[in-house]
Amino acid sequence: MKVKQIIGNKNLAEVFVAKTNSNKLIEFAYSMHCDNKKIVLTLSTLYGCPVACKFCDAGGYFEGNISEQDIFKQISTVLNHKFGDNKTNLDEFKIQFARMGEPTFNADVLKVLTNFPKIYNTKNFVPSISTIAPEGCETFLENLLEIKNKFYKNTMQMQFSIHSTNEEKRNWLMPVKKWNFEKIANYGNRFFTKGGKKITLNFAVAQDSVINVDELKKYFDTNKFLIKITPINPTNSANKNKINSGIKTSDDNCSLIAQLKKAGYEVILSMGELEENEIGSNCGQYLTNHTKK
Repeated sequence: MKVKQIIGNKNLAEVFVAKTNSNKLIEFAYSMHCDNKKIVLTLSTLYGCPVACKFCDAGGYFEGNISEQDIFKQISTVLNHKFGDNKTNLDEFKIQFARMGEPTFNADVLKVLTNFPKIYNTKNFVPSISTIAPEGCETFLENLLEIKNKFYKNTMQMQFSIHSTNEEKRNWLMPVKKWNFEKIANYGNRFFTKGGKKITLNFAVAQDSVINVDELKKYFDTNKFLIKITPINPTNSANKNKINSGIKTSDDNCSLIAQLKKAGYEVILSMGELEENEIGSNCGQYLTNHTKK
């Protein structure tokens, strides 16, 4: 793997654009949190993405799956760049398979999760899978459940990208067939482990988002699911589709958060640093700019 460009602030976040041995471009990133005691890597699993969510720049093309070897190379590239070797003694080392590509389309993600403990002796490792639960992902998610129970019973984080409780709006934002709320809830109930992490339901909130708390309560147990609220990042796709963020400061959408908390949900408001938008470390957006340049 040959790194073509590194963009950002080494003390906050950096985006890597690299070319693999198959002569294809990928991007991956890291960000530092909690007074530099936590690192979060966001890795690409596909060359582009066939889903083409309306606010994500990764969906402009699709050229296949990234191999297990090249997923591991993303990890080693970041760690060697940041720390000089493949080791980190931070309080938390988190990897999100959420940079470019829907991870359930690539079975090599499961190989990475299976083989990671054999390669890295890293304390406080938190693997995170973020998915829209596309139709046909059943085999992947069943295998993921087995791997989680074997290696990461209390540490794996499972996130479903929901974005709206209105099915029409949800289908417009994520234009592929996908699981309904009942199916997501049933899987989440099986995935949840007492003493482990709650299942995350993520909403990237736009100005016209429809989020009905009563609809969520029909399906998602507050003891097993939490709600994560994020802004719409300023991607090319979001601008093209006129999707404006409904959250710009931590004070925005207080009424929604209050309703969710009143219903019994734990709520996380995930606001990245404004500088990360300039860097492009939020939400798989830099490769489009790099290619244009």
